[in-house]
Amino acid sequence: MKRYSKTFTATLTDTLKQQLLQWARQFDEVAWLDSNEHIQRYSNYSAILAVDAFTALKTDTENAFEKLDEYQTITKDWLFGSLSYDLKNDVEDLTSKNIDGPKFPQLYFFQPKKVFLFSKTQVTLSYLNMVDDELQNDWDAILATQVTKKTISKEPIQLQARTSKQRYLQKVDTMLQHINRGDIYEANFCQEFFSTGVKLDPTAAFWKLNELSKPPFATFLKLEQHYILSASPERYLKKEGTHIISQPIKGTAKRAASDDEDAALILQLQQDPKERSENIMITDLVRNDLSRIAKKGTVAVQELCKIYTFEQVHQMISTITCEVCESVLPVEIIKKTYPMGSMTGAPKVSAMKIIETLEDASRGVYSGGVGYFTPKGDFDFNVVIRSILYNADLQYVSFSVGGAITAKSIPEAEYQECLLKAKAMRQVLGQ
Repeated sequence: MKRYSKTFTATLTDTLKQQLLQWARQFDEVAWLDSNEHIQRYSNYSAILAVDAFTALKTDTENAFEKLDEYQTITKDWLFGSLSYDLKNDVEDLTSKNIDGPKFPQLYFFQPKKVFLFSKTQVTLSYLNMVDDELQNDWDAILATQVTKKTISKEPIQLQARTSKQRYLQKVDTMLQHINRGDIYEANFCQEFFSTGVKLDPTAAFWKLNELSKPPFATFLKLEQHYILSASPERYLKKEGTHIISQPIKGTAKRAASDDEDAALILQLQQDPKERSENIMITDLVRNDLSRIAKKGTVAVQELCKIYTFEQVHQMISTITCEVCESVLPVEIIKKTYPMGSMTGAPKVSAMKIIETLEDASRGVYSGGVGYFTPKGDFDFNVVIRSILYNADLQYVSFSVGGAITAKSIPEAEYQECLLKAKAMRQVLGQ
């Protein structure tokens, strides 16, 4: 299916972003990816909007990557969608039996009829030929859209913890026992906060979440009644030709009110032996994952334990890259590295098995990925963290937070780190 493209001069202001999101509400499938003007070495677009499915793939975990590979190979077009954490069951001999509140599809991608690609001063509209006669009218309608302020929720949202604080502390103790026995070295342990009977305005909720966080991998994803409102600071995996980039996060510190205090917290995080060991272990895991698909001798650590500052927190991020042969299929690259190391642990399979026994909720889309494939077979996916999940049909809203447990972990400190990561989502939901 061919596309018709036209480029307009456009400055991506907050007003234009709101106009785009408000205009997009009419469609059942919407993907909005916003870099929030973070200048990164590996950025291609300031933002992308994709709407209105021409085709779609929705599936459970069984042969999920095989189905995605077939879909991507046949379409050879823009595809946008989500990967759940539980696709691990398609990669390894694993199962998931925990409570699944949001009930999102395990894998859902759509081929949009209409794509908007934003740079700093321009936007290129790429429309399938079947709708190219709507291009100019759509752009005019977007610019004419009157932005109206929406209420996130008319009724107070009462959040519940799936895991009580006492049970969380006990479970971290159990995780530490596994570490002390040598079963694992590190594992990411998560907990869910949720509410039922919630009538949420997803667009308004996303806008507030993004305002609070302004992350480089912000995402608003609407797939029918399923909404992912993500303020993710983390890239899972990106492909540019034969070049592969992964940027795991491990290590978190709060922001301070003054520049001097902020600088001190950055230095403290930079020198913290526990945080550094967490990051280095996951960096080694990612190196190992990439080596499964990389050309021999090309896996390299470009940045190790570098501190990046965001609106809510400071984060320790490493950048690992490699080269692949042109014959390696895009979906194969994802499958061989999935799930991402920062959300599992080391050794990876053992960590995932222990995580499944200790966590009280199925992760679903949380700690999976949202992103896109290009017509050339390149891709870019975030890690679904710092994100609100909303099932409009079930009126179920949820977010999860977690952190890496190592031998040096103190259960109370890990719990407080979870609350720090939850701060923006709680604010959005009125807590």
